[in-house]
Amino acid sequence: MKTALIAKDKPGALEIRKANRDAHVAYLKATEAVEMAGPFLDENGEMCGSLIVLDMDLAAARDWAANDPYNKADLFQSVELIAWNKVIG
Repeated sequence: MKTALIAKDKPGALEIRKANRDAHVAYLKATEAVEMAGPFLDENGEMCGSLIVLDMDLAAARDWAANDPYNKADLFQSVELIAWNKVIG
Protein backbone atom coordinates (compact mmCIF):
# COMPACT_ATOMS: atom_id res chain seq x y z
CA MET A 1 0.00 0.00 0.00
CA LYS A 2 1.14 3.52 -0.75
CA THR A 3 0.39 6.65 1.24
CA ALA A 4 0.61 10.25 0.06
CA LEU A 5 1.68 12.80 2.64
CA ILE A 6 0.50 16.28 1.75
CA ALA A 7 1.78 19.00 4.09
CA LYS A 8 1.37 22.76 4.01
CA ASP A 9 3.77 25.02 5.86
CA LYS A 10 2.69 27.55 8.43
CA PRO A 11 2.64 31.09 7.00
CA GLY A 12 6.03 32.77 7.25
CA ALA A 13 7.84 29.51 8.08
CA LEU A 14 10.34 29.45 5.21
CA GLU A 15 13.30 29.98 7.57
CA ILE A 16 12.17 27.01 9.71
CA ARG A 17 12.04 24.91 6.54
CA LYS A 18 15.52 26.03 5.43
CA ALA A 19 17.04 25.48 8.89
CA ASN A 20 15.75 21.88 9.01
CA ARG A 21 16.05 20.93 5.34
CA ASP A 22 19.32 18.97 5.60
CA ALA A 23 17.95 16.82 8.44
CA HIS A 24 14.67 16.31 6.56
CA VAL A 25 16.42 15.24 3.33
CA ALA A 26 18.68 12.88 5.31
CA TYR A 27 15.57 11.35 6.90
CA LEU A 28 13.99 10.90 3.45
CA LYS A 29 17.11 9.21 2.11
CA ALA A 30 17.43 6.93 5.16
CA THR A 31 13.90 5.62 4.63
CA GLU A 32 13.67 3.01 1.89
CA ALA A 33 9.89 3.50 1.80
CA VAL A 34 10.09 6.99 0.23
CA GLU A 35 9.19 6.60 -3.44
CA MET A 36 9.24 10.27 -4.33
CA ALA A 37 9.27 13.57 -2.51
CA GLY A 38 9.51 17.27 -3.15
CA PRO A 39 8.35 20.68 -2.01
CA PHE A 40 5.33 22.63 -3.12
CA LEU A 41 6.23 26.11 -4.39
CA ASP A 42 4.36 29.36 -3.90
CA GLU A 43 3.81 32.03 -6.58
CA ASN A 44 7.33 33.38 -5.89
CA GLY A 45 8.96 29.97 -6.35
CA GLU A 46 9.62 29.58 -2.61
CA MET A 47 9.04 26.27 -0.83
CA CYS A 48 5.74 26.22 1.07
CA GLY A 49 4.83 22.57 1.67
CA SER A 50 5.65 18.97 0.85
CA LEU A 51 4.39 16.02 -1.16
CA ILE A 52 5.85 12.64 -0.21
CA VAL A 53 4.75 9.25 -1.53
CA LEU A 54 5.53 6.46 0.94
CA ASP A 55 5.39 2.74 0.27
CA MET A 56 3.69 1.90 3.57
CA ASP A 57 0.23 1.73 5.08
CA LEU A 58 -1.46 4.62 6.88
CA ALA A 59 -0.49 3.49 10.38
CA ALA A 60 3.20 3.23 9.47
CA ALA A 61 3.00 6.54 7.59
CA ARG A 62 1.63 8.26 10.73
CA ASP A 63 4.67 7.06 12.69
CA TRP A 64 7.01 8.04 9.87
CA ALA A 65 5.49 11.54 9.64
CA ALA A 66 5.71 12.05 13.41
CA ASN A 67 9.49 11.47 13.24
CA ASP A 68 10.14 13.73 10.24
CA PRO A 69 12.48 16.56 11.31
CA TYR A 70 10.09 19.07 9.69
CA ASN A 71 7.30 17.83 11.94
CA LYS A 72 9.55 17.98 15.00
CA ALA A 73 10.44 21.60 14.07
CA ASP A 74 6.70 22.44 13.99
CA LEU A 75 6.91 23.58 10.36
CA PHE A 76 3.54 22.41 9.14
CA GLN A 77 0.17 24.10 9.36
CA SER A 78 -1.47 20.87 8.17
CA VAL A 79 -0.51 17.31 7.30
CA GLU A 80 -2.81 14.96 5.42
CA LEU A 81 -2.10 11.26 4.93
CA ILE A 82 -4.13 9.59 2.18
CA ALA A 83 -4.00 6.04 0.83
CA TRP A 84 -2.85 6.31 -2.79
CA ASN A 85 -2.87 3.96 -5.77
CA LYS A 86 -0.21 4.43 -8.44
CA VAL A 87 -1.64 4.00 -11.96
CA ILE A 88 0.91 5.66 -14.29
CA GLY A 89 4.61 6.30 -13.92
